[in-house]
Amino acid sequence: MLIRREEPADEPEVRTVTAAAFAGPDTPDPVEARLLDQLRTCGAWLPALSLVAAGDQGEIAGHVVCTRGHVATRPVLALGPLSVHPAHQRRGVGLALVHAVLGAADATGEPLVALLGNPAYYTRFGFRPGTDLNITPPDPHWGDHFQIRTLTTYEPALRGAFAYPDPFNHL
Repeated sequence: MLIRREEPADEPEVRTVTAAAFAGPDTPDPVEARLLDQLRTCGAWLPALSLVAAGDQGEIAGHVVCTRGHVATRPVLALGPLSVHPAHQRRGVGLALVHAVLGAADATGEPLVALLGNPAYYTRFGFRPGTDLNITPPDPHWGDHFQIRTLTTYEPALRGAFAYPDPFNHL
């Protein structure tokens, strides 16, 4: 498996992977796939932080993206969606994608990455509740599911309300 930047030609397959990863019997076109479409067309899209996991035959096994979010007025990153095709789940694809995107984010000088996700999964990457760092989620009911991973340039003075890119507000 190779983790690499998403290329324009990958876009349809990435959407297919995202839809497959989140589809259910009543949701053939899940909200995560539509969110990905909307993120691609907003100013928060960061092509350098849209990564794919390519399988042995070149097929896209998974995808992760970080987009531009904010804490107060300071630019930070928002991770998600993270998608792994069902045929490749539980094989370390998601793990590799998260490690790669965190490394890329750190290398570009970003201070932190925020996400809404399962603490049991994301704590292995160093994520912890945002409230531990005085960074509050857009919805206080999110509790410990709103998590932050600090990076090398993080400074403890960075605190306040977190804001996702606008497409997240229309879910």
